[in-house]
Amino acid sequence: MEYCNFCPGYCCYRLEGSVLLIDCDDINRLARHFAISDGEARRRFMENRHTFKVKEDGSCIFQSREKMVKRCTVHEARPRQCRSFPYNSPCPYLEREDLLKKIQPRVETCLKNSWQQKAGS
Repeated sequence: MEYCNFCPGYCCYRLEGSVLLIDCDDINRLARHFAISDGEARRRFMENRHTFKVKEDGSCIFQSREKMVKRCTVHEARPRQCRSFPYNSPCPYLEREDLLKKIQPRVETCLKNSWQQKAGS
């Protein structure tokens, strides 16, 4: 989707009650990406059987705080659910104001905090 090239990763923030469904192929793809075993990938990256760990702000652990767009640090190895989003539909973050209102402040806070940390270094 062309819009995704300019998106700050709205879909990479977990909304309450949502889960990123991960399967064995996804784990294996990530393990190969990092040159580690499948078991090690599960230990490092999985919150439970079906989803990644997230940062304090609810963003995916693989999302870069250094960039405004194209923030996925494992884009080539990303899970199937990420690859297929938004499932041949318009992006729900553009279609639904309620979703955008929940996510946009989190994106802005994440980026602002990262920029402030860089400026203070």
